[in-house]
Amino acid sequence: MHTLTMDDVATALDDTARLLAPDGTRLRDPRLDGWVADLDAAALRGLYRDMALTRRLDAEGLALQRQGHLGLWPPAEGQEAVQVATARACRDDDFLFPSYRELGVLVVRGAQPADLVLGWRGEVQGTFDPYLLNVATPQIIIGAQSLHAVGYAMGIQRDGGDQVAVAYFGDGATSEGDTAEAMVFGSSFQAPVVFVCSNNQWAISEPVTVQSRFPLAGRAPGYGIPSMRVDGNDVLACTAAMRWALDHARSGRGPVFLEAVTFRMGPHTTSDDPTRYRSRELVEKWRARDPLHRFEAYLRALGECDDGFLAEVHTEGDALAARMRQAAVTAESRPALAVLDHVYAEPHSGIDRQRDRFAAYLEGFADEAGA
Repeated sequence: MHTLTMDDVATALDDTARLLAPDGTRLRDPRLDGWVADLDAAALRGLYRDMALTRRLDAEGLALQRQGHLGLWPPAEGQEAVQVATARACRDDDFLFPSYRELGVLVVRGAQPADLVLGWRGEVQGTFDPYLLNVATPQIIIGAQSLHAVGYAMGIQRDGGDQVAVAYFGDGATSEGDTAEAMVFGSSFQAPVVFVCSNNQWAISEPVTVQSRFPLAGRAPGYGIPSMRVDGNDVLACTAAMRWALDHARSGRGPVFLEAVTFRMGPHTTSDDPTRYRSRELVEKWRARDPLHRFEAYLRALGECDDGFLAEVHTEGDALAARMRQAAVTAESRPALAVLDHVYAEPHSGIDRQRDRFAAYLEGFADEAGA
């Protein structure tokens, strides 16, 4: 079994751009400083609020799945900074293409609590209208959304717009052909697209050091795409890097690739047991770099965060989580056979046969319940 060592952690963090140390101390980076110089107190508190709400809703989703109300949940703990920062840096009319783990992107874009859970119950119309949020339906097929984002970006070019498309994916997706093809097309057509790779160190149980012997950001220049490796647990650095990337893409200079170095604190999904492939020591090493604690320390040093502000955010998070729970526990699922409804516009004998077989299958469970 491949393992990720402390030396690997040190290597992963050595060459990342950052503006905040793990203890919240403000650092200087000439590449990034100018891109966040205009952030006022309200903007900084907004970044913290969205990260905190994301974590609270993530915890509720995990609890709902463990209690049997959801079929699956992909935890996002530890990755809130890159999600919130990059989404907040975008304009409202930029179109975002997330993977299944970008809960923070949906929080920033104003998804309703029910939008976050009904899909994980398998309910009909269990997600949001993409055109209300300018966010595509989260993609489970690894890397597929990178192609969708490039296609949308090429459409922007043809329409003469100045919007940007953003593709979100994890380190595992960089091993997929879809992502490689998306970067080829994006570069060849100089499409206004930003690739945001959340390198959380694990493609399920496979460490990134096995997927690539060199930083993932180093792959992009081979496609003719500029890149930056940024501390994914530093919300200020992620904001600055994303603003730079968006400016590059929006000004007609083509795609940008961001590698946000972060860590998935929980399991890949609720069907995974991460204790089988990584150590407690490693997890605690990354817990010391927690993005919320880091940013809270920075805001307290500025005098922009006190117990009253934190209490307000906590209350808001609890209220949203309660609405999310209510949506999940009160949802009424359609009968199982209804999955075959509306497959064809007209009656179809093949569907009729499938319905008969599926009904017989379901009847077998009814017999077991009766026994």
